[in-house]
Amino acid sequence: MSGALELSKMLLNTVAQPAYDVYNGMVTIVSARGNQTTSGANDTSKLVTLELTTEDIQFYMTLKLIWAFAICFVGLGTAFTVLYYMYALFFVPYERVKRLGSIGYLNHEAGQPSKKEIANLIRKRRKIGEDLPPVYPNGWFRLVDSLQLKKGEVKEVSAIGQHFAVFRTQTGKAHILDAYCPHMGGNLGVGGQVKGECLECPFHGWVFSGKGECVKIPYSEKVPSFAKTKSWPCREVNGAVFVWYHCDGVEPEWELPVVEDIANGNCNYLGRVEHHVNTHIQDLPENGSDQAHLSHLHVPNALSGNDLSTQFSSSWNFAQHIFKAYSKGSDEDTPHISKFDLTHYLLIFNRWRFLQMFFKVYQIGPGCVHLHFTSLLWKGVFVQTVTPLEPLHQVITHNLYGGWTVPLWLGRIFLFLEAVQVDRDVMIWNNKTFRPRPKLVKEDNLIAKYRRWFAQFYTENSPRLQMKTEDDASW
Repeated sequence: MSGALELSKMLLNTVAQPAYDVYNGMVTIVSARGNQTTSGANDTSKLVTLELTTEDIQFYMTLKLIWAFAICFVGLGTAFTVLYYMYALFFVPYERVKRLGSIGYLNHEAGQPSKKEIANLIRKRRKIGEDLPPVYPNGWFRLVDSLQLKKGEVKEVSAIGQHFAVFRTQTGKAHILDAYCPHMGGNLGVGGQVKGECLECPFHGWVFSGKGECVKIPYSEKVPSFAKTKSWPCREVNGAVFVWYHCDGVEPEWELPVVEDIANGNCNYLGRVEHHVNTHIQDLPENGSDQAHLSHLHVPNALSGNDLSTQFSSSWNFAQHIFKAYSKGSDEDTPHISKFDLTHYLLIFNRWRFLQMFFKVYQIGPGCVHLHFTSLLWKGVFVQTVTPLEPLHQVITHNLYGGWTVPLWLGRIFLFLEAVQVDRDVMIWNNKTFRPRPKLVKEDNLIAKYRRWFAQFYTENSPRLQMKTEDDASW
C-alpha cells in the first residue's frame, strides 16, 4: 500500500508540478507579448509587431501534452492506490502483530527513552511476585499456524524451554523434531532441507524421518541404531500445528477437539492478531474467570484506544461495551475443558443495544481457547492460543474464522475490536505482579475455582522460574 502512495507522490512531484509551473510561465510570456502588441498598436511611432514563432508554438503544445500526461499518470496512481486498498479490504485477511515493548507501557522517565528502553526498565524493576506457579504447564501448545508452514518448508521455533524444528513433508504432513542434530548439534531448523518425507541436517547431511529415526548418513555404509533424535507429539488441527509438552515425558493424555466448521470449510479464515506479553502464563487464561474486570477494564469504547490512562475519559464512551460471563464448569469425562457462556453488546447513550453477540467459550487445557459466536446475522469462531516462549514471555494469538455472512471487511472490524480489548489486557499484564494468595471478595469466587482447575496441568517436576542476571533481563 505504501508503494502505491509513493508512486502517486513521485508522479506529482517530478512530472505534474514542474510541468504545471512551466506551463504557467509560458502562459505569462504569451500574455505579456499580447499586451505589448496591443499597446504598440496604439502608438504608431513605436509600432512593434511581435508574433509567436513556430518554435514557441511547438514548445507550448509540448507543455500542454506533458501536462495532460501528468494528469493521467497522477489519476492512474490515485486509482491504483484506491484499488489496492479496496483489494486489501475485501480480499486480504487481516494481520496485526504486537511484539514485546510495542504496547502496554507508559513512560514515567525523564527525557525521551525509546519504547524498548521503557519496556526493559519496567521489566527489570517490576516485582515479579512470590511463590510463582511453574512456568511451563503440561498440555498442547501452538508453534506455528498452518498457513505459515508450506510444503517442503522447515522452521525453528523456541518455546516451552525447548528448541523445535517444525517441518512439512512433500505430501503435506507436519512433524516436530528436536532442533539440534544428535550427531554434532547442527540446527535442523536453520538451513535444514526437506527430502520427501524426511528432514536433512545442514551440517553433515544426516537424514531423519518424522519419527526421529536417522534413515541415511551419506558417508556411512550403515546407520547405527543410536542415530536418532527426539520426535515430539504433533497435531495439526483448527489451522495450527500444536506440540504436546509434559515435563515427565508422558504421552498425550487428551486431544484437542476439532472445530467442525473449520474442518469442513463452513467457516473461512479471516485473519489473525498476535500479542507478545511479559507475564506468567496463568495470568492470561485466568481473565475468563475474572468477571469483575470485564465490567471495568473492557467497558470503554474500542475507539477510545488502548491507553489505560485516557480510555475512561474519551468522548467515544457514549457507546460502551457490556460483557456478561457465566461459568459452566467442566464435564466429568473432559476435566481438561472449562466452559462458560459470554454475551456482549454495545450500549449507546445508556439506552440502545447494538452489535449483540453470544459466545460459547471452551478453555482447553492451558494453551487453547475456542470462542464460538453467534448473532442475528453472523456466525463464526475465534481460536485463541497461548504459548510460553520464555518463562515470562507469552505469545497469544486470535485467529478468526467466519461463515459466509462474515465477509473479510467485517472480519477486519471484529479483529480490530478484539485487538484493542487485548491491548488493554496487555498493559495490565505487563505491569502487574502475581498474587499467589489474592485478597478476594465473595464475588471473586470464580477466580479461586479457576486456579484450582488450572493446577491439574502442573506436576511435581514442572519447571519453575530461574531468575537471570540483570544483563539477561532485556530483549
